[in-house]
Amino acid sequence: MSAAIELTKALIACRSVTPADGGCQDLIADRLKELGFHTESVVSGPDHFQVTNLWAIKKGSLGDAGKVLMFAGHTDVVPTGPLEKWDSDPFTPTIRGDYLYGRGAADMKTSLAGFVVATEEFITSNPDHAGTIAFLITSDEEGPANDGTVIMCERLKEHGQRLDYCVIGEPTSVNRLGDMIKNGRRGSLSGKLHVKGIQAHIAYPHLGENPIHLAAPAIQALVSTEWDKGNTYFQPTSFQISNIHAGTGANNVIPGELTIDFNFRFSTESTPEQLRERVESVLKSAGLKFEIDWVLGGSPFITGDEALACALRNAIQAETGITTELSTTGGTSDGRFIAKICSQVVEFGPINATSHKINESVFVEDIVPLKNIYKRVLEELIT
Repeated sequence: MSAAIELTKALIACRSVTPADGGCQDLIADRLKELGFHTESVVSGPDHFQVTNLWAIKKGSLGDAGKVLMFAGHTDVVPTGPLEKWDSDPFTPTIRGDYLYGRGAADMKTSLAGFVVATEEFITSNPDHAGTIAFLITSDEEGPANDGTVIMCERLKEHGQRLDYCVIGEPTSVNRLGDMIKNGRRGSLSGKLHVKGIQAHIAYPHLGENPIHLAAPAIQALVSTEWDKGNTYFQPTSFQISNIHAGTGANNVIPGELTIDFNFRFSTESTPEQLRERVESVLKSAGLKFEIDWVLGGSPFITGDEALACALRNAIQAETGITTELSTTGGTSDGRFIAKICSQVVEFGPINATSHKINESVFVEDIVPLKNIYKRVLEELIT
């Protein structure tokens, strides 16, 4: 059995429900040390939610003058859900038929194994490689993401560490390995809107002010607004309401306040500041008394069809024979942090269909080709 499959199984066997790492990073660090990598483990977060982060780096023959390619990802996985619904223990890697089952198989321990084995094979074949190879691995991607990649990127920036390319091992393929890579992600801006009214008996509406009625025209205006037109890489910015709450539960009371949760998934054509200003302008024009609690989940980032995207597309074509699609769909990822210190960031990994599901799995015959694709990217950009 291949080294990539064996390492994938070893990583799946580590019980690493977020924020636990479960020993995954030690397995990775030990193998990288044998290749000459300098490794550093950084533990962060409060006592009840401690996060483990791994930084590893090996400079090439050109030293600081060479290009720097970083592999990034996470060892933490989401909870298993009801164990009785799994066909095998989620932390006992099990091959049944054509698939390897286990929590994290798709998201994203197969990618991590591919990174490591690809690097081993590349360095063995190219001991005098020119560029630098680095790894940034966290156990805080599936959780709040407050003490993982974000703080490691801040540390790298403080230390003046240059990054030219970053490949994140998120499961991006849809139907076949290599049919999609993510070359960017939309931003996420959430708001909790509180509209003030006056509570009163519903039989005496002249004594109250119903915030639902007052806010209805403004809600319609927000829903129908065109925030931007998007661009070559991004769909137009989307505004969606996720929750609305008002009232005491009684059917004879005019509520005194209306609370609305909403979210923007926004393109690079809009900024958080612009979106906040436009929302507040609509609400003020409607004459509402309101407050908004804003949370910026992440800013959008994009990598054009440049060296890294081209190298990955070439590698996928050579290994699988298919032409990949560049996409920015889906939710946020740790790429939003890395993009602040690295100009070219892409995500690529196995088929995403079973991520976070019961009986999560990866197609066994995809594991070695995935590793080979990562290796081909190294050969094109770091040799």
